[in-house]
Amino acid sequence: MRWIWIDRFTEFESGKAATAVKSLSMAEDQFAEHFPGFPVMPASLILEGLAQTGGILVGEANEFREKVVLAKVPFVRYHREAMPGEQLTYAVEMVDLRPEGAVVKGRVTSGGALVAEAEIFFAHLDANRSRQVFGNDNFVFGSELKNLIGSARAAASPPLPPAAP
Repeated sequence: MRWIWIDRFTEFESGKAATAVKSLSMAEDQFAEHFPGFPVMPASLILEGLAQTGGILVGEANEFREKVVLAKVPFVRYHREAMPGEQLTYAVEMVDLRPEGAVVKGRVTSGGALVAEAEIFFAHLDANRSRQVFGNDNFVFGSELKNLIGSARAAASPPLPPAAP
């Protein structure tokens, strides 16, 4: 099962920066066992939300022609826990975009307080090799993420052009 760790985009500047939010609810599965009596958002899932925000920014910069995968997290720092009832804001900015991949820096905040910060490297999968293994479908930007891409387009100013078929 694939999970999406962002709810919607609030800002999107093509090839430059994006901001997304995630509202944390006690009804979410991760809080049932992490930790009983003291539910906190797992740090890895906070990072995943930041990576999804950055990955969509990177993918959109190339009109989603590339399969974008998280390659490396050279830096991450957590400043505090995130708990049910909070809304996380994921803000990323593109540091470098190249044919082989991209680098983004991001911050996660809640109510103005810093929750986490990270630098994330993404790789573009080699088109010929990934086609042999995965086929022509872009498994990274599937139907669930296409809904979020729609919210990114709505948050963009000026509006982004429609996605290519």
